[in-house]
Amino acid sequence: MTPSEHVDNTAAPQHVAIVMDGNGRWARERELPREQGHQHGRIKLHDVVRAFSERGVRYLTLYAFSTENWRRPSEEVEGLMTLAAEAIKQDAPRLHQEGARLVHLGRKDRINPDIAAAIDRVVDMTKGNTGITLSVAFDYGGREEILEAARTLLRDDITPDDVNESTFASRLFTNGLPDPDLIIRTGGELRISNFLLWQAAYAELYFTPTLWPDFGPEEVRKALDSYAARKRRFGALDGE
Repeated sequence: MTPSEHVDNTAAPQHVAIVMDGNGRWARERELPREQGHQHGRIKLHDVVRAFSERGVRYLTLYAFSTENWRRPSEEVEGLMTLAAEAIKQDAPRLHQEGARLVHLGRKDRINPDIAAAIDRVVDMTKGNTGITLSVAFDYGGREEILEAARTLLRDDITPDDVNESTFASRLFTNGLPDPDLIIRTGGELRISNFLLWQAAYAELYFTPTLWPDFGPEEVRKALDSYAARKRRFGALDGE
């Protein structure tokens, strides 16, 4: 996936993260089962990854399953796990063929062992790819990530004086990835829902009422155009 020569990528964010929301409402509006909404949301994956890559985005992180999602009805959770297995089987090879590197963010000890093993295989298979890095946050929660980073620092016997932003960030699930420049939430809700809490410190936020199954290349363009029109100061004044 190489950036299109016909698109100006000079103002593109390096890293975009997305809270993919609205699958259930999309299905309800069409009087379909919720699982159909999740299925249609999965189908959007490839087109969205390609659209961001063509606009020069080098890292894309998708919030696929949160630590809180375990509270959903067992039938829906089981369906989401099945969907994850389908995505690994059907979408990952295609993304690998196009040069994408896949990364998992979150826990794996609560996931079905077969799915966890499949995730490991896909990550290993794509680790040498040089195209867009697609990180999938699956069984991920921002607060839990921060707590686990703190636990790891304690286990590593790091002294308090040696704890800084760099040493802390190196214990996060996102170690090795740049912080997101832009966080998008689909579906109309105006919150980030425990997603990348540490990493989002200076991210630009973009909220759209578009439901995730309807989020395509045109919505990608709108989000990136909005980002390009903003001035990122990181606490400084204009001109500094």
